[in-house]
Amino acid sequence: MRFFLNFLYSRRRIIAVILTVCAVFALFFLLYGLPLTAVLYAAIICAVITSAAAAGDFLRFKRKRRTLEQLQNEILLTLEHIPEPDNEIENQYNQLLEILYLEKNSLAVAADRRYSNAEEYFTLWAHQIKTPITAMSLALQECELPEKDEFAEYLQRIEQYVEMALFYIHLDHDENDLVIKQHSLDGIVKQAVRKFSRQFIRRKLALVYEPLNVDVLTDEKLLLFVMEQLISNALKYTKKGCITIALETPGEPILIIRDTGIGVASEDLPRIFERGFTGQNGRADKRATGIGLYLCRRICDKLGHKISALSDENGTEIRVDMRSADIDVRE
Repeated sequence: MRFFLNFLYSRRRIIAVILTVCAVFALFFLLYGLPLTAVLYAAIICAVITSAAAAGDFLRFKRKRRTLEQLQNEILLTLEHIPEPDNEIENQYNQLLEILYLEKNSLAVAADRRYSNAEEYFTLWAHQIKTPITAMSLALQECELPEKDEFAEYLQRIEQYVEMALFYIHLDHDENDLVIKQHSLDGIVKQAVRKFSRQFIRRKLALVYEPLNVDVLTDEKLLLFVMEQLISNALKYTKKGCITIALETPGEPILIIRDTGIGVASEDLPRIFERGFTGQNGRADKRATGIGLYLCRRICDKLGHKISALSDENGTEIRVDMRSADIDVRE
């Protein structure tokens, strides 16, 4: 009914003209006293002709409306199915659409080219910067400076930021690089823990860890990055106490990483996985980027895992549920 009313509204001027003409003819028929039968015959013939024309117009209107609704899903991809114009005005509208479509494609190609060039340059830079980082790391191992461990930690943090930047750039383009298969969760977590072993020792923090003894369907490289980020965050905000890595339930691949750090403000907790969000503690620390946990959430989404957080004044608990992976398994 609403569609029919819309049709009538779109033809309101034509309807007004027809009614005016009918009123004029009726007036003259009455003034000249023509027989009522002749008037009725003329009115019936006109009504039939008008109804047939209106029905045809309504069907064309309906088809065009349906076509335009379908175009909403493909207008950015093609103009192939735009209906033929019925008049010069509609033809002008179609030409305007074609101009906008071509300009959109031109801008998209230019934007893709700029992004591709920037991505290529930064990827090259990130791989090149790893060479001096490795060289400095080897040099630190051979020197006997009292600040040796502290410098090594700063150097490790630089390397971690480079890795974060690479993951940030390539995260949307790595679908074909995924290697999904069964992995030992212990093997992945132990790699991450070994990377930060010196920080545990220097900060005098205890690590509570028992063998997990579960396998998970995942990509080892991506999950290792997540584990490193979570352990790095726990170390960053924990001044004393311990960091616990355990399963929520024995035999179930739901990993818990719990620290005894400063915790997360209750009003900040729902947003800690958002891009660029640092919260009260991050702003006070000055080193937070708001990217680490965002990347963890994005990677977990890609792998079909679920990540969540709880926090209070006694510390923060990150939960990674790896019981299912809603992804395509590639050999």
